[in-house]
Amino acid sequence: MQRAQLQRYLDDLLDAARFRDYCPNGLQVEGRDEIGRVLFGVTASLALIERAIACRADAIVVHHGWFWRGEDGRVVATRKARLARLLGHDINLFAYHLPLDAHPQLGNNAQLARLMDWRVDGRFAEQDIGFLGGACDGRAPAATELADRLRERLGRTPLLVGDGARRASRIAWCSGAAQSLFEQAIAAGADVFVSGEISEPTVHLARESGVPYIAAGHHATERYGAQALARHLAEHCGLRCEFADIDNPA
Repeated sequence: MQRAQLQRYLDDLLDAARFRDYCPNGLQVEGRDEIGRVLFGVTASLALIERAIACRADAIVVHHGWFWRGEDGRVVATRKARLARLLGHDINLFAYHLPLDAHPQLGNNAQLARLMDWRVDGRFAEQDIGFLGGACDGRAPAATELADRLRERLGRTPLLVGDGARRASRIAWCSGAAQSLFEQAIAAGADVFVSGEISEPTVHLARESGVPYIAAGHHATERYGAQALARHLAEHCGLRCEFADIDNPA
């Protein structure tokens, strides 16, 4: 598959042009023209690039790419090391941030729902980035039960703050660093909000609002969109696709 073909396919599939984002979506670093093997990951780290070199990948597709708004744009230190390895092996880098959170089937939030057996019956927040729903079996688990299930399914212990006994008929979730959407989740009628990260003000909001907040891990909630995209490209484009989970405790 030609690089330009893959770029158009991914941009269209993920509706990348629709999003106002913190980084450029799509092709971030140009490599060789012909693409047969693609490595997928969460973040374009040096470890992932080395994995791509080892497996002779022609392209890398990630959720967290480079060139974030407000970053120092100089090519020095770790940025130089990453870019040198990528360019030295003529590997393409594609990155899709909000488009890979929001996609209704392949996105991080849709895939987190699939993993957790949650139905999706609504969206909230700007650009419809947040998801709303409930347990597929119709139960309203306590927030502590929900946290336990997240631990079982994601393989890491989440942090629950607020009323752990509150029943979650209406679950709101948004993967990664989406705690800024907590107030909007409450306004949308959520009984609990699940995201990746937590900071000091969020603790107080959970306690004072009565709506518990579960921080399940940034990386832990964002592995699944890239995996689903890898399966999709292998099936629909005939590419050799592999997902590399570079361990990250965040």
